[in-house]
Amino acid sequence: MLKYLIKRLCGCVVMIAILSLVTFVVIDLPQGDFLSTYIGTMQASGRTVDQAEIDQLVIQYGLDQPLMVKYVNWIKGIITRGDFGRSFSWNRSVRDILAERMPLTIFLVLVTLIFQWVVSVPIAIYSSTHQYSPLDYVFNIFGFIGLSIPSFLLGLVVVYVLFKLFNFPITGLFSPEYDIVPWSMGKVLNLMSHIWLPIIILGAQGTASLIRTIRGNLIDELPKQYVTTARAKGLPEQKLLFRYPIRVAINPSISTIGWALPGIFSNEIITATVLNLESVGPVFLQSVKSQDMYLAGSVLLVLCTITILGTVLSDVLLALLDPRIRIGGGSK
Repeated sequence: MLKYLIKRLCGCVVMIAILSLVTFVVIDLPQGDFLSTYIGTMQASGRTVDQAEIDQLVIQYGLDQPLMVKYVNWIKGIITRGDFGRSFSWNRSVRDILAERMPLTIFLVLVTLIFQWVVSVPIAIYSSTHQYSPLDYVFNIFGFIGLSIPSFLLGLVVVYVLFKLFNFPITGLFSPEYDIVPWSMGKVLNLMSHIWLPIIILGAQGTASLIRTIRGNLIDELPKQYVTTARAKGLPEQKLLFRYPIRVAINPSISTIGWALPGIFSNEIITATVLNLESVGPVFLQSVKSQDMYLAGSVLLVLCTITILGTVLSDVLLALLDPRIRIGGGSK
């Protein structure tokens, strides 16, 4: 297992390096740059931007350099100094912006992923073992609704209903008095009182998908011969379920953990903007709109890294949970 992990992590380094180049090129593909957007905004507001100011901004932001030179300098700064560049629109270090926003975003995404599994697995087990029961139909209805409604639309509906009927604003992760104060136990408790609704909104679609997947797989496994044999030998039903068919049924879902993380993050970008969350989503959306290449590229690089590490994690979990899987193809 250790040899496998080292091999996979070395492969991850190569993959991240390739993805960093692809990310930087994709961010630079749209016509124009931050300076073009900035000049357009200034002219739209009635301000005249002279050529001397434009030339100064070009030199200041390094926009006169070739793409590969900018990429090499960016990667060199990340590796040697942990410097992700400077955000044009924020006029701040990208590292500082990520340090403020990314930990809370990662926490929100991870808690949402845990919420999806904690809710979906019991429901899927009940629905598959009580097929066509009234509660099974109820769970299926909510599952189809969860799959069909985008997270940002669900967020808009929830915000409107709670504010219209109960005059209860739910936007933001903190109360106004905790927005800019340092972290303390009071701020943590305030975060816990606000974060549950964004987690439900972000996790609704993934929860519905997990329920459908695990339920379907478990329904396929329950009639198989090994389950019938174990039941005939007198193995208690609950012990039988958790020892054999459930472990097989959740394997396909575990293999998608690496892709679930960026999926939640993608939903978070728009949903966080709707709910006014203090996460990296609104920052990333604004950086893409303003062509803030270092900020947008750094966020995408972090997302790609999380995806790759999540894929490794899902492979390791599969190897631990399913004895049929043998790393390296041998009978170890």
